[in-house]
Amino acid sequence: MSLTLSHPDNIPRLISAAPIGICITNADGIYEMVNPAYCDFFGYREDELLGQHFTLVVPEAHRSMLSQLHDCFIQGEDAREIRQEWEVVRKDGAQRSIIAEAVRLVDGHGAVKKATYVTDITERKRLERRLDFLARHDELTGLLNRRAGLARLDEEIARARRQGTPLCVAICDLDHFKQINDRHGHAMGDEALQGVAEVMHAELRRYDVLARLGGEEFLVMLPGAARPAAEQAIERLRARLEDARLGKPDLALTVSAGIAGLAEGDSGEALLERADRALYQAKRQGRNRTRVA
Repeated sequence: MSLTLSHPDNIPRLISAAPIGICITNADGIYEMVNPAYCDFFGYREDELLGQHFTLVVPEAHRSMLSQLHDCFIQGEDAREIRQEWEVVRKDGAQRSIIAEAVRLVDGHGAVKKATYVTDITERKRLERRLDFLARHDELTGLLNRRAGLARLDEEIARARRQGTPLCVAICDLDHFKQINDRHGHAMGDEALQGVAEVMHAELRRYDVLARLGGEEFLVMLPGAARPAAEQAIERLRARLEDARLGKPDLALTVSAGIAGLAEGDSGEALLERADRALYQAKRQGRNRTRVA
């Protein structure tokens, strides 16, 4: 079923005055009408759009799919297209997020057309992505937070068992970090933590996983690494942090680390408990060292 334009002379004026972007395309997907709000949103002049295919404003990778959806809608029975979210591209290359709604029309000559209404939801999607990031990441360092880190550990354990590959974890704790906050203030302590996170991220492999468990304690997951390789990796990390100078007063920090390898029947909690015991052994033996459970 389609809507019939019973008073077609009024349509251009109504579309032009609408505060949201509206376009009308023919059955082949070619622009026949665009209102000022549509042109403003996409950054094109009216004459640059008329006669062009509507996929001009969508990413190239999605053009074939959207063309197929358009053809199915034109040939189908529904007068309204399902409301959907899409990523689109302005003339200047800027990406935007929209909600697109469409209706099928039949003009006075019996030609089928499609009217599409575009609502800008770019800021809403940006906020949603930001909130999702904050729900999973530590705001100070940008690393996975404790909750997301423990969830990722469960995923890595499941993957290691499924693929039959080793997995080691390390709990790394900055030595005497409270003294940094006491002597230099919490702002400088925060800067030091950010620097530590940057050093650790740069030193580890791209597929290793790093999370901040809380305070000055970090969790490192080393997929595919057996104990000897894990010990070498964490020892390199320890030495790199020992040499680093962090923050404006060039703070010197050291780290103690406990390493544990995944054993048969281990849960994430059991694996972390063994790494934690190894960490406290490193602390008791003088700090600034790594120990393997």
